[in-house]
Amino acid sequence: METSGTGAAGQRLARARLHEAITRGELVPGQRLVEADLVAMFGVSRNGVRLALDTLAAEGLVERIPHRGARVRTVTTAEAIAITECRTALEGLTAAKAAEHATDDEIAGLRAQVRRMRDAVAAGEPVSYSALIQELHLLIREAARQPTAAALIERLQAQIVRHQFRLSLRPGRPQVSLAGLTAVVEAIAARDPAAAEAAARAHLRSVITALSETVEGEQPTAPAKEIAS
Repeated sequence: METSGTGAAGQRLARARLHEAITRGELVPGQRLVEADLVAMFGVSRNGVRLALDTLAAEGLVERIPHRGARVRTVTTAEAIAITECRTALEGLTAAKAAEHATDDEIAGLRAQVRRMRDAVAAGEPVSYSALIQELHLLIREAARQPTAAALIERLQAQIVRHQFRLSLRPGRPQVSLAGLTAVVEAIAARDPAAAEAAARAHLRSVITALSETVEGEQPTAPAKEIAS
């Protein structure tokens, strides 16, 4: 019988844990991913780790450097802007679909999430606010019932999570972001697809504007390091 540390199960486990560590910022851009360390960390086979790294490389989260192994991919500001431009169309679509399909309970959940976000902003907790934003986007994707768009958004969003986190630390940005996302939720609650799409696109355009103000060449993270250092 296949155990969780071997074969396809091991690959899935390693991929899931690596993906979470990267998107949560536990592994930073440029950080080397040493297979032996990952095997010890996740308790899976070396082959499972290798296959997981291949999968994450295809998803744009990891890059393999010839003769040097794998590392967390560094996404430049220009790339983050291009990715967000692509997300604009997809997020507009899912917001419109959510306005069409969201249940009363889902709308209540979206509004409750906005209240939690408002509390985090008022308390000056940008780290919590950044996490709550991601949860809100997930709730909207679930309400949209558009799995193809959701999968594409998740793949794109994972690549720029560090840039989004840095934006949440910028003075005044959480207030701008909160206003835009509140407009999206209220349009969904009003069951107005056109308004929801417009609000989602407007919010992402504001993200692009904020990213464009980032100084080119600025490093988005701490210096690269090895996992077990």
